[in-house]
Order: sequence, then structure tokens, then C-alpha cells
Amino acid sequence: MTEDEARTALTARAAALSEEDRISGEAREPVTLQQDSVGRLSRMDAMQQQAMAQAQERRRSQEKLRIKAALERIDEGEWGYCVTCGEDIAEARLANDPSVATCVGCASAA
Repeated sequence: MTEDEARTALTARAAALSEEDRISGEAREPVTLQQDSVGRLSRMDAMQQQAMAQAQERRRSQEKLRIKAALERIDEGEWGYCVTCGEDIAEARLANDPSVATCVGCASAA
């Protein structure tokens, strides 16, 4: 995978994450109590779904940070090298996830 291909893939993934954030915005809003139409179990279910939506948002935020860091490494000419040991990251590993920052050895050690 070339730097240009990685930049394209990373940018597309960041856009998809932003779209997912936009779509799931309503699911993360506070659950309101409506005595007349929502029973106790329905409210608990709504609260659980809200918690899951918030957890997904946190994971998307973490992935966006990894993508931002990878794009910065591309700009600096450091993409494709392990941030821990400085060795090359395997091509297959980068093709699977262009935002990865460490080689297999360093990832396994962590």
C-alpha cells in the first residue's frame, strides 16, 4: 500500500466515522421518562441502548484519533515505520489497517 492509497483509505474511513456519528446522534441523547407510554423495562432497554451508542461513539473517537495520527505520520514521512522500535511495519498489516502505528512484535509486547 502506497502513502497515497493509505491517505485515501484513511480519509474515507474518517468520513464514514463522522457520518456514523451524525446518524447515531439521537441514540446518544438522554433517555426521558414518559410514564404514560414507556414501562420500566422499556426504559431500561432504552437506557441500555443509549449506553451502547455512547460506547460506540467513544470507539469511533479513538479510531478518529488513530487516523489523524496516521495522516500526520504520512505528512512527516514516518508512515509505515513502527513508532516504538522504528522498524518497517509489515505490508499486510498496513493493508489491513493503514492507521496502525506499531509492528507486530511491538504490538505483541504491549
